[in-house]
Amino acid sequence: MIFLPVDEYGIVSLEALEEAVNEDTALVSVMMVNNEVGSLQPVREAADIVHGKSPEAFFHVDAVQAFGKYRIDTRASGIDLLSVSAHKLHGPKGTGLLYISDRIKLPPMIYGGGQQKALRSGTENAAGIAGFALAAKMAYEDLDKDMEDITALRDHMVSGLSAFEGVFINGPAADIPQKAAPHIVNASFTGVRSEVLLHSLEDKGIYISAGSACSSHKRTPSATLKAMGLSKERMESAVRFSFSKYTTMEEIDETLDAIGELLPMLRRFTRR
Repeated sequence: MIFLPVDEYGIVSLEALEEAVNEDTALVSVMMVNNEVGSLQPVREAADIVHGKSPEAFFHVDAVQAFGKYRIDTRASGIDLLSVSAHKLHGPKGTGLLYISDRIKLPPMIYGGGQQKALRSGTENAAGIAGFALAAKMAYEDLDKDMEDITALRDHMVSGLSAFEGVFINGPAADIPQKAAPHIVNASFTGVRSEVLLHSLEDKGIYISAGSACSSHKRTPSATLKAMGLSKERMESAVRFSFSKYTTMEEIDETLDAIGELLPMLRRFTRR
């Protein structure tokens, strides 16, 4: 297995991808949107490299953080496999989908009654499927307006956070926002450990995360932030803010006010 490097914004190196792929490559997988820092990856360009250098290889895209935020044309983007999770667009937890292109023939995971095109036999989660379908429909009904609104929230948060001393935006949201997802902002609050800020905001009814949900219980540094070349201090003080179409500008202002109130106190406490 080969892990490719990223730049300081968490965007994968296409040069490294081209160097790594050869005729023996079987599968390449990339996140369309990085779940920690919101980097938008060059999916179309990556697919061209993979299929150009290894025509038999499959190109998989993890679209968990992208589905419901972007219109994804799997054929035009050269995607062979695409995975999505319902809970990221307010659908039922534990429900997901896997898009499989016509060129791929997967062996069954579970044999039996032949459900789900004979890939996974067993009773289907009808309620979960219906809930996911409705959530997807609602996500795309007013997509352009919703994303415009969420982008405004992100930009306001980035502007507010950048005004604080010793706060750094991780990822592309501040410098190249066109390559950043609209719903994620990752920032480091130097002088304050991420868990301390997280719980301090939690006491005020504001909920953020210290890393991705699938790895937040681990004490090891974020692999994403480490690959981006962040210092130990910035990695240990990094938190993620996430937005949706239900987030309001007033909530962003409330969060910024709370951070402005907490930071000096938390930094004084840390110094002791």
